[in-house]
Amino acid sequence: MLDFSLPTPTILSITSLTNYLREVLESDPVLQDLWVRGEISNFSSPKSGHQYFSLKDPDSQMRCVMWKTATFRLNFQPRDGQMVEAHGSMSVYPAGGQVQLYIDELRPAGEGLLFAEFMRLKNKLEAEGLFDQAHKRPIPAYPMHVGVVTSATGAALQDILDTLARRRPDLKVSVAPSAVQGVDAPKELLLALSVLTRRKDLDLIILARGGGSIEDLWAFNDEALARAVYNSPYPIITGVGHETDFTLVDFVSDLRAPTPTAAAERASSITRDDLRLTLTAFQEQLKVSILNQIQTAKQALQLAQAELRRTAPVNRITNALQRLDDLRERLDLSVNYPLRAAELKLTTAAAQLHALNPRAVLSRGYAILTDKTSGRVLSSVKSAFLGQETLIQLQDGSLDATIKSINPGEIHDRKN
Repeated sequence: MLDFSLPTPTILSITSLTNYLREVLESDPVLQDLWVRGEISNFSSPKSGHQYFSLKDPDSQMRCVMWKTATFRLNFQPRDGQMVEAHGSMSVYPAGGQVQLYIDELRPAGEGLLFAEFMRLKNKLEAEGLFDQAHKRPIPAYPMHVGVVTSATGAALQDILDTLARRRPDLKVSVAPSAVQGVDAPKELLLALSVLTRRKDLDLIILARGGGSIEDLWAFNDEALARAVYNSPYPIITGVGHETDFTLVDFVSDLRAPTPTAAAERASSITRDDLRLTLTAFQEQLKVSILNQIQTAKQALQLAQAELRRTAPVNRITNALQRLDDLRERLDLSVNYPLRAAELKLTTAAAQLHALNPRAVLSRGYAILTDKTSGRVLSSVKSAFLGQETLIQLQDGSLDATIKSINPGEIHDRKN
């Protein structure tokens, strides 16, 4: 009897399938040593130091992983939109079921030939002294007119204009538009630069464009353009690509900025607000200086006035008058002092004389008894005799008296 039963299919687990795919991929020598070319997208670099991104072309994309040990060898910073060439091997990420390219070497697309040409030109120009610091001109601190060479339609121009308008609204800007990539870009850049360098009223020039691959920036590695930048009568600031991008014009220019916006910032290093603060500070310094000068002049004037008053003829006259008054006073003292001393002595003597004057005694109720015949003063009872005619002298006159009795040793109190 015929057996019409269907064969039982082999059913694999997901793990078995991914392991099988890994074995197939990792056993293929082509897939373990291959170069691919594509555009970076969805780039990320977590704290671990590994890098994750996709490489794509118009029709397909592939997930890529670059371990930390491989990233250390990079001489540029990968970014979204950059065309690169990657070397690595294919395998499967089991946890996500994804086929991935594990990259161990990464370079900008076409870097090999272009980089070799770049280094040749760089060494040539450097040997000729075009990179010497001694040739680089200082950037004006406060320019009034700036020329800009860049694409008329690129974001770099708008970034430059916005930055200059915000920081220096009074600044005049002249734009010489040019292609910044492609076959015709070097010729157009040279023409735009020559238009600006023929002007007589510029202070400096900005030469800039946004980021891109080494091919995109190659116009700025043109030898003729580098020499034109070197021979420019005006200082030139370059802002080509991103911070990690370097071109020949960056080495030749007077100042290299990492981006077009940074180039505009360098060209307007002193902003309107900075200038306002500086002017305010200068005004304050001027005010203080003027006040100090006025104070110094005032003090000098006061000293001069004091000296004038000290040496003025009227002061000499008043001093002489004062001196005369002093001498007069001293003369008065020298003349009047003896007189006043004599007058005082005379007054004292007069007082003494007055005190000794008998009449002064009489005014106090006493009397003087004299012998009427001889005028002799009777000062004792012993010099008197009975019946003696006497004269009693009082304050306001005299009395005649005859002694009727003599009483030796007796003094009679009037009250008794």
